[in-house]
Order: sequence, then structure tokens, then C-alpha cells
Amino acid sequence: MNKFEAVNWNAPEADYTELLWTQNTSQFWLDTEIPISKDLKSWVKLSQNEKLTFMRVLGGLTLLDTEQGNVGMPMIAQHVADKQKKAILIFQAAMEEIHAKSYSTIFTTVASSEMINDTFEWVKEDKHLQYKTSRIDSYYKNIQDGGNLSLYQAMVASVFLESFLFYSGFFYPLYLAGQGKMVASGEIIKLIVRDESVHGVFVGLLAQEVFQQLSGEEQAAAARFVQDLLNDLYKNELEYTEKLYDPIGLTHEVKKYIRYNANKALMNLGLEPVFEEEEVNPVVLNGIRTQTTTHDFFSTKGQGYQKGKVEPLHDEDFDLLNRRVLESNKLGI
Repeated sequence: MNKFEAVNWNAPEADYTELLWTQNTSQFWLDTEIPISKDLKSWVKLSQNEKLTFMRVLGGLTLLDTEQGNVGMPMIAQHVADKQKKAILIFQAAMEEIHAKSYSTIFTTVASSEMINDTFEWVKEDKHLQYKTSRIDSYYKNIQDGGNLSLYQAMVASVFLESFLFYSGFFYPLYLAGQGKMVASGEIIKLIVRDESVHGVFVGLLAQEVFQQLSGEEQAAAARFVQDLLNDLYKNELEYTEKLYDPIGLTHEVKKYIRYNANKALMNLGLEPVFEEEEVNPVVLNGIRTQTTTHDFFSTKGQGYQKGKVEPLHDEDFDLLNRRVLESNKLGI
């Protein structure tokens, strides 16, 4: 009979697991804690094209979060050996489900049943949205037992989803909130962005560890895979962006934002950026910063709201985590 082992948090598997467990759990929140009804006044003032774009970007985000919560995180967790790392992945999967539900909370508050139904039908029919979900899903379901290369590919796909593909959808609610419109919905997006920044970093660290276990030939194949997948997803994302944002004149701004976040995804994987630096809309860029911001506590419950004391992660924290992974790999830990 096989002997089953319990997770032992008194014996750390890596020197960053406790930090990332604490960061994830300290950020816990629920969509019902944000007063979305305050957005009704803004909603009625949006044009029909603005409403349609808003609904569709959130519909697309709902599909991607559903994929990540139902399939991505659980599948990766199943093939990660360390139990503490599994626990973090499963907690992150639960948060992805909260993210997916939060969009429906926004829909129910501001939109008609007909508009909601049309949005979910559009999600099923949009070829660019379905394509990127299908590509990511294929790597999750192709993980082989004991196959480090297939696991690495799935982790890369996960990081691209969390740190890159979500952001075409995040752009518009952050853009509106920066203008004082749909502010409560914007606060939900900021909370989601705060979660995704940690998710992308953690899975990126795991991917770097798996990469170090690959043979030289496998590492070369993995490097080609990363570039090919990025190019394919980027091309699809440009077309997706044009479809969503051409009617409201924001396509150019969103494409710059996409490239900015593609570079962030590569950095999470310990790789060099491939796109040139561009000036990203400062209102939207402010929305993806993970630092806690100050809000009027009587109007919204946003990033300023925390259960207990939460120290936000900063860029230097991510650099430190990456150095720890590299040092651990050199020592054979």
C-alpha cells in the first residue's frame, strides 16, 4: 500500500513558498464586498458602443478566468510534486473562480438580461477569443506524467494567460475608472490585477525551476516554443483588439499596453523582453500597479481595503525571488 504524506508547512520546500502563500491569502476578497450599484449613474451615460465594448471585454475575461480556474491551475497543480506549491496553485485556482464570478456581479448590476445573454453568446462565437483559449487549453491538457517539457509548456501558457492575454480586457475598465466612470467596477479589476500579478510571478518561478531540469536539447526546444507561442498569441491578440476597440477609437493605446504586458510575462519566466519600450497610457498603467492605493472608504472598497496587514509586492521582490530560484537551482535544491 502506498503511504500518503501530509503537507508539512514547518519544513519549507523553497524559501519563497511561505512568502507567496501569505501574499495570496492576505489578498483574499469577494465580489460582493464591492458596491457595484454605484456604477449605475456612469453606465447610463455611456454610449452604445462603449457599453458593448465594456460587456465584451468582461465577457472575454470571464472565459479566460473560467479556463484558468477550472483547468489551468488544477492541471498544473496535479503535476507539481511539492505539496506546498500545490496548495498555492489550488488557492490561486479558487481566486480565478472569484474573478470569473465578479464579472457576472457587474453584469447583473448594470446590464439587462438580453445584453448579458448576448455577451455570453458572443463569447462562444468570437473566433479570436476562442482561438487563444483553445491554444492555452491544449497545453494544459497535454501535460505528460514525468514529462518536464510538457509541464514547462503548460506553465509558459499559464504565464502568458495571466500576465499577457488578460490585459486587453483589463484596459477598458481601468481606462474608464481613471476618468471617474464605472469606478466600482474598476476597483474589482484592480483587485484582480493585484491577484494576477502574484499568480504570474509564482507560476513563472515554477517554470524557471522546471526549465533548469530540462536537457540541453529540451531547453533549446523550450526556447523555440516560447517564441513561437508568443508570436502566435500576439498576432491573434492584435486582431482581437482591433475588433473590440476600433469602434471606440482606443486600438492604438491598447496595442501598446499589450506589448508592455507581453514583456512582463517574459520577465516572469526569467527571459528578456522582446518589444521596445513605449509610453503606455498613464491612467491605465496606474491601475496595474500592485501597491495599495488610498480611497474614500465611504464610497468604494478597493485596493485600500485589506483583511489584516498586507505588504504589497514590488519589482525588487520579484527580482529577489528570481535570484533565489537561480541560486537554488545551482545548489541542486
